[in-house]
Amino acid sequence: MKVLVVGGGGREHAIILKLKESPRVDKIYCAPGNAGISEDAECVNIKATDIDALMKFAKDEKIDFTVVGMDDPLVMGIVDKFEENGLKIFGPRKNAAIIEGSKAFSKELMKKYNIPTASYETFDNYNDAYLYIKESKFPIVIKADGLALGKGVLICGSLEDAEKGLKQIMVDKKFGESGDKVVIEEFLTGPEVSVLSFCDGTTVVPMVSAQDHKRAFDGDRGLNTGGMGTFSPSRIYTKEISDICMEKIFKPTVSALKKEGREFKGIIYFGLMITKDGPKVIEYNARFGDPETQVILPRLDFDLFDIFEACVDGKLDKLDIKWKDNAAACVILASGGYPESYEKGFTINGLDKCAKMDNIYIYHAGTAFKDCKFVTNGGRVLGVTGVGKNLDEAIKMAYKGVEFINFKNAHFRRDIGIKKV
Repeated sequence: MKVLVVGGGGREHAIILKLKESPRVDKIYCAPGNAGISEDAECVNIKATDIDALMKFAKDEKIDFTVVGMDDPLVMGIVDKFEENGLKIFGPRKNAAIIEGSKAFSKELMKKYNIPTASYETFDNYNDAYLYIKESKFPIVIKADGLALGKGVLICGSLEDAEKGLKQIMVDKKFGESGDKVVIEEFLTGPEVSVLSFCDGTTVVPMVSAQDHKRAFDGDRGLNTGGMGTFSPSRIYTKEISDICMEKIFKPTVSALKKEGREFKGIIYFGLMITKDGPKVIEYNARFGDPETQVILPRLDFDLFDIFEACVDGKLDKLDIKWKDNAAACVILASGGYPESYEKGFTINGLDKCAKMDNIYIYHAGTAFKDCKFVTNGGRVLGVTGVGKNLDEAIKMAYKGVEFINFKNAHFRRDIGIKKV
């Protein structure tokens, strides 16, 4: 099988490394990929959003199967285009990917089908939204309706914060057209858990749980980022909570989408908050999470390609997917200044030493080649994942790997997965 993976970050690197384990996969391409991915797949210089060019490449190279890692091409309708041209592809169609593409749509879906979530209001007019926040109790959450690289969610502790955030989104257009509409919702409290699930339109099979750290600095301080680290399994996601989520959230979501004529095949990422009133949905994503994928896939004890194919063919219920009885933790090495301004082009040292260590995986996110060396080429540069028999061991392995790697202005959190007392 010749497989094309669309995307170029740590998530795609993790998918590629897992697909390489499949005896059915002979050749892997990645568009656009990155320097690290090029050691595990043939990178193709096509943007993930250039659907026509990707389709031409898939036809010319006789690609058997395409896997979409990123949100943008899914929301743009890459799956519809590929299917219309007889190409097999893993991911939801455009009308199903809207659960991530529009937060307003996903909130309305949850409300209609009684799926537990925070109470909310939606606005497409700045003045109306402004009047609403003036009467609100704080803290509140303001969300840009569309895609915003994981940074379009603002937690506002005061009216001043809310005014500033609302202006950034709706007036200054910090996130472009994604801020034409906003969702303003109540602030929920409780630990967050990520549960990614395989879906074939009817059947939903949750993966092992994970928890991520979105804030830039230790102690969950600083700006929201795309994710500074993650660990699996969650310490608080019990069998009891899992059963509640399955009956009240996971199955109802897939069923609701099908009833709405939006059959979902691919990955649904359920961003959950475990509140005093039970688990509630914070957000949906329509693809693998990043960096959650970097701790979930190392724990998968099953052929990933077989799962992808079963999802596309509507045969997920025929598989008995297995997971390893272990744990994993991922620490993101980022450029200093991320998620705001940062410099690129710094030499990355120590990767060769780290690669020789057992139970440590290095996933490239923002890297490039310069003078035959890896250099930094993005905000999030590398994901260092450690695997162990339990979380404490996995965390220790991840930070052991981090010790070997350095580049100018490198920034990482030192409390990923650390149990809070």
